[in-house]
Amino acid sequence: MTMLRSVTTADITADSVHETIARHMLADGFELVLDLSASQGCELVDARDGTRYLDLFTFFASSALGMNHPALTEDADFLLELANVAVNKPSNSDIYTVPMARFVETFARVLGDPALPHLFFVDGGGLAVENALKVAFDWKSRWNEAHGLDPVLGTKVLHLENAFHGRTGYTMSLTNTDPNKVARFPKFTWPRIPAPSINGTADVAAAEKAALAAARNAFEENPADIASFIIEPIQGEGGDNHFRPEFLQGMQALCCEFDALFIVDEVQTGVGLTGTAWAYQQLGVTPDVVAFGKKAQVCGIMAGGRVDEVPQNVFAVSSRINSTWGGNLTDMVRARRIFEVIEADGLMERAGSLGAHLVDGLQALAAKHDVVSDVRGRGLMCAFTLPTAELRNTVITRLREDERVLVLGCGTSSLRFRPALIVSADELDRAMAAIDRVLSALA
Repeated sequence: MTMLRSVTTADITADSVHETIARHMLADGFELVLDLSASQGCELVDARDGTRYLDLFTFFASSALGMNHPALTEDADFLLELANVAVNKPSNSDIYTVPMARFVETFARVLGDPALPHLFFVDGGGLAVENALKVAFDWKSRWNEAHGLDPVLGTKVLHLENAFHGRTGYTMSLTNTDPNKVARFPKFTWPRIPAPSINGTADVAAAEKAALAAARNAFEENPADIASFIIEPIQGEGGDNHFRPEFLQGMQALCCEFDALFIVDEVQTGVGLTGTAWAYQQLGVTPDVVAFGKKAQVCGIMAGGRVDEVPQNVFAVSSRINSTWGGNLTDMVRARRIFEVIEADGLMERAGSLGAHLVDGLQALAAKHDVVSDVRGRGLMCAFTLPTAELRNTVITRLREDERVLVLGCGTSSLRFRPALIVSADELDRAMAAIDRVLSALA
């Protein structure tokens, strides 16, 4: 057997993790060191000292079942399958396996939409959005050509202010939350319109009317050149900004009028967090393309609708969109089991009822603390706003350091909750009590 030189746990202890990583890369993440074995459910354990944290962060909303769910860890056959698959990493785009087929079939059953029959898998939410845009660019060029228009046109994407769609090549031209994430990188100047969110807008109907007028103006100023409109059904990083169904429906009508694809970015909202598989299902629209990731473990797109009006679309022509790995087979095996649990335990429906409980708790906090405003939520995707970014950041720090509760900020001064789908009402109540104590101490 080959003699291997391995870095062992004796060489690197939990106490030396940050120091070791910092020698080679920027190590500015959480101060805790995750104990992968001891962490359980909605509790993360610090491997350095055993400190337990209530996790309402879930690795930036990517953990559907929390840590070490028994349906994964206590099933010997599943663990053996996972280990066997993890030994190798085939290129799923061209080499197919039984585990991949089982994943695809389960995804279609649990999360699929019959109106969106085409699937494509890739690693990373930004790349999911990137490929959604490529679907639209290809579609618009071919649509133009078939209708006697210049096929060189169809190069622009209409999008919203306060949007976050990723940090990849195309998506940086759409993302406009924290300037630090896109500054100094070359970007396209694509049409951007106001985001008429329900929260923080005095007259929502008037704001929607203005945004729709701006969208129409963008289409008219760029004839045959806007390939798509893209929207997050709830803008996560931008501030947990919610939109009325009427706005999405109005934008989809404009897309139909001007022959552009309607794309929904569900990377953060998808896989049950809002109480349905996808947030768009509560908003009266069926997109042409949906981008997904995070809780799905494997990122990608679902497509249908107007895409099939062009016969030679990217789902019919080989290699128009592709990648080496086509997702990750190990992630696919894990994801399949996660989807099975979500389905068997009714976790999407449960997120809806527990979300109402969380909103009630946040509204009780708002009634007690004047600094809490704009409580909002859809399912378990909930947030509230504080008067300043400084106060918001202080509250997040105090929750982590004093109360051992992990939450995230968003927007200018909001605090967002991204619990696992298995979170309990008691755990949500613990978080509300912790926030109450922190706000009372800071008053």
